Amino acid sequence: MEIEDRTDEPTPAQPTTGDPATDDPTTDPATEATLPDWWHRDHPVFTPLAGFFTGLVAVTLVPGVYAAVLGALFDTGTAEDLFPYVLVLLAVPLGLIAVRRSRRFGSYMLLGMVLTALVVAGVTALVLWAMVSTQS
Repeated sequence: MEIEDRTDEPTPAQPTTGDPATDDPTTDPATEATLPDWWHRDHPVFTPLAGFFTGLVAVTLVPGVYAAVLGALFDTGTAEDLFPYVLVLLAVPLGLIAVRRSRRFGSYMLLGMVLTALVVAGVTALVLWAMVSTQS
């Protein structure tokens, strides 16, 4: 399992004073409410789960919403011509994989997209086979 690089460089929201006891942002009550919960920062399963289910939702929800918006804005012929541009969605996980900081999330997002497409294709093939074989 690959461990993510975490830098301890201060961000503009985290000014440093040089004292380690006061530089910890979790000890300041004002910034404690704005920091992500421990589960979002440190749990090893959060990024894979979030990436996988983002990919699943991207494959199932985005094409449907895109088709609905195209159907509402354009006539049927133009909407059908513009629908293949939904494949630009595949560039999102590839772009995330290219950036080192988001590589793990992007790879799990791509995995979620591919596995969802395979499950949908497999179930479709099984249903079509069952329908054709029962009609004979």
